[in-house]
Amino acid sequence: MDPPVDQALLSRVAQLDHATETMAAAPDFSKATKVRRVLDALHRVLMQPGGCAAVRERAAGLEDAGLFLGTDWAQPDILVPAYVGPSLRSGVVDTVVLEAASELRLVAIAAGDYEHPAITAEDAKRFLSQILAMNLDVLFSPPSEAERVRLGRVAHLIRDLFGYVADQIGYESVLGELTEEIWRMLRQRPIQVDHVKAMVTRIAVYREDPDVELNAAGQGLDRLISALFGPTEACREDPGVDVYRSRLGAMDAEGLEFEARGFARAMHDTGLVSPYHATLTRFLIEHNPYLLAEALGVSETGRTCLQRYQDLIHALVVEAVHPETAQCLYGIALMLDRGILHAPPVVPSLWRQLALKLAPDVRQRLVDVFGPTPEPESRLLGGLLSMLGQPLGIGQGDNPTCQSARALSMWAYNDPDYLLQMVVWAARDDEIVMHFEGRPLSSKDSEGGVATTSPVDLDPVSQLLVPHLDRIYAEMGRRCADRPGDPHRWINPEFHGWWSARGFHIDVDVATGNLIDVEDFLRRFYASYHLDYNGGQRLIHPQPAGIAVTDTAGRYVGWHAITILRVALDPDAVMRVYFFNPNNDSGQDWGDGVVVGTAGNGERPGEGSLPFEQFASRLYIFHTDPLENGEPDSVPAADIESVVGYIERSWGVGRMPIGDEVTE
Repeated sequence: MDPPVDQALLSRVAQLDHATETMAAAPDFSKATKVRRVLDALHRVLMQPGGCAAVRERAAGLEDAGLFLGTDWAQPDILVPAYVGPSLRSGVVDTVVLEAASELRLVAIAAGDYEHPAITAEDAKRFLSQILAMNLDVLFSPPSEAERVRLGRVAHLIRDLFGYVADQIGYESVLGELTEEIWRMLRQRPIQVDHVKAMVTRIAVYREDPDVELNAAGQGLDRLISALFGPTEACREDPGVDVYRSRLGAMDAEGLEFEARGFARAMHDTGLVSPYHATLTRFLIEHNPYLLAEALGVSETGRTCLQRYQDLIHALVVEAVHPETAQCLYGIALMLDRGILHAPPVVPSLWRQLALKLAPDVRQRLVDVFGPTPEPESRLLGGLLSMLGQPLGIGQGDNPTCQSARALSMWAYNDPDYLLQMVVWAARDDEIVMHFEGRPLSSKDSEGGVATTSPVDLDPVSQLLVPHLDRIYAEMGRRCADRPGDPHRWINPEFHGWWSARGFHIDVDVATGNLIDVEDFLRRFYASYHLDYNGGQRLIHPQPAGIAVTDTAGRYVGWHAITILRVALDPDAVMRVYFFNPNNDSGQDWGDGVVVGTAGNGERPGEGSLPFEQFASRLYIFHTDPLENGEPDSVPAADIESVVGYIERSWGVGRMPIGDEVTE
């Protein structure tokens, strides 16, 4: 017996077909006047049961009619998976409809319904797998109250869309892509891993479904799940921290050592820390402190620091490490391995932090963001230990505060006692005072910062410091407002620290946005940083720099603050620039073959890297010692021409000086 016919769907599909035919018949210059009817009809179809399948059947016709004409969706080969979720949740109905139609077009291509000149079936399926992996919560959970209020019925449209896509391409491919994406992120060792833990938790529930085939993804998923919920034999079945602690009380020294090593292995393999690990560590402090080094998995440097400053480390663990803040154990281990406790100011600064009383308003803000358990003092201390251990794991969250995030990373990396002082000022006084050219600047007196709303998605230290730093940074900019040129010439050394070199180079005219003196700029950058042209001098202090961010098509997106960390040959003897990007994920495709690496090219955790010429092609500001000039004239013209080519094909479109030529 045939399934019942949905008359409502048939009626809406007929309206869509008529609108599509009308738009297809219109000349290109007038298609924009016809697209309104098509979008309205698409919306009505997608809201009906079976609507996704109906749109998928018409995907080729919709594209041929000009639905995507003049939009980013017109080029499916340059679309970015990470943008799909935000587009669908934008609340703008036309954006949601276009995004949904684009995904259903890719389903049709992936299934072989028709061939597309710009994207293969395999690439279409890979793209769909990635968007499902990034939006797994939509597949497995109903709309939240906030979604229902903000998006209304569109929230269900989004879930119907993802459910249809998953049914068509298979859930096992989703888990494979998700596993790969999680491991890619974790290799960068971010401080903020709550979203990763949430995904792993959902997977742990979902993988119990007997209809799900894990295939090759199974082993990688097992490692992630066990790292959080059962890293050792004594907690393999996830018994709960109270039961686990009672089991520890019955273990002998050999059993405890076995547990300690198992936790350390899982932590260093994945960058994730289980709440059971925190339970074990607190138990060891009380009953067998000699096994703490095993539980942390520290190097010889770390063991030396632990032995020398044993009382301090024990106090830090007792105060900061709880099941809710277990992740800071990884920060403690890496902090010990960095050896920064041997710097004279750091140990007394940490003792001061342990005794610090928070200002009432600061305390309340931390409770509002992170909850009352554990105490906000403990939460802040745990975040500080993570930052000291993982200075390249800091992210700016969903906030326009890359300058402040970069500063925190530089201080944790290069001047940890200054960071510790900043935390005390902000936590105790709810104020930070910095100086700009000898004049004090108070975060309380500033008119406002770059960010217009309270920060979100930040670690505890960033949550505390970024609002103060953002206001001071903006105030420094206001004090440079009447000066010619880019204000970062004066701001960066004052804001970040004395090691930010005073020599300043920029190849963009601030007034017009056009490129200027490109060849001279590039030759000076090569002579300052490239080991073949600067006398082989390796970078001593991290340096602030500015890049022109581009999308996967090489189109200009915006200016962005990064830190140049080092320049070195990679394992393939290619000269690369290794840098810190505070935007939460360094692995990005900037178009024209410029793909930032995060692993496999000699990167350390948290570093992004590019071959020297590709990095130079996106650079627009750098600092250098004005007394160290290198050998700019020795840089081959062919190398400069190559970099200029990258610029001309990307963010330099419409900005290049007329008649600019590279001289021999």
